[in-house]
Amino acid sequence: MEQGTAEREPCAGAWVPAQTGPAAPRRHSVRGQVLAALRHALVGGELAPGEVYSAPALAERYGVSATPVREAMQQLAGEGAVEVVPNRGFRVAERSPRDLAELAEVRAMLEVPAIVRLARALPPERWEGLRPLADAGVTAAARGDSVGYAEADHAFHDALMSLTGNRRLTEVTGDLLRRAQWPPAGGSRRRTAELLADASEHTALLDALVAQEYAVAERIAREHVSVARHPH
Repeated sequence: MEQGTAEREPCAGAWVPAQTGPAAPRRHSVRGQVLAALRHALVGGELAPGEVYSAPALAERYGVSATPVREAMQQLAGEGAVEVVPNRGFRVAERSPRDLAELAEVRAMLEVPAIVRLARALPPERWEGLRPLADAGVTAAARGDSVGYAEADHAFHDALMSLTGNRRLTEVTGDLLRRAQWPPAGGSRRRTAELLADASEHTALLDALVAQEYAVAERIAREHVSVARHPH
């Protein structure tokens, strides 16, 4: 698949995020595009839990060399999305109900108190800056676009946690959300109604924060990350 150290550019029609500019992507840009494509495939269920995928096969699929695929897969392995299978490739991790419950518990421990503190510290108008992100989530959910909604969901929570000014908190909660978004073993893609219910909680949370209804905001935030609310 690979000849020397040269890398092929993504071929026409390959499923990788669009480039934004005339310059040809450098190595780190290709790796980033492949990583984004693999994240989309995980969230969308195109890479199935328990299945093993080789770097050369994925490289052929995305129209690149195997090197950026391996690098992206190694990063996903560090995040717990895949497991390295020696001499074969990478197995998509299978998550149990316990895994989902533990992720939800940790997210609640970190995100809910942060939101409560922010609710009492920020003026109502600051929350309106997040409204376009919430609206983008609703738009993606209404289309039944689970991958697009996952990205909008991540953007909303990233912006929300960024208001704390704590970069480590934002990084950790973002990683937890990514892990929570991957379908569990045997899980099916979420239906449009489920996506819309999830997206509407972003809007409801902002409404409560703008109205300075602290108890309501805390309840919505806690329910939003609950595994019982989103059992897949």
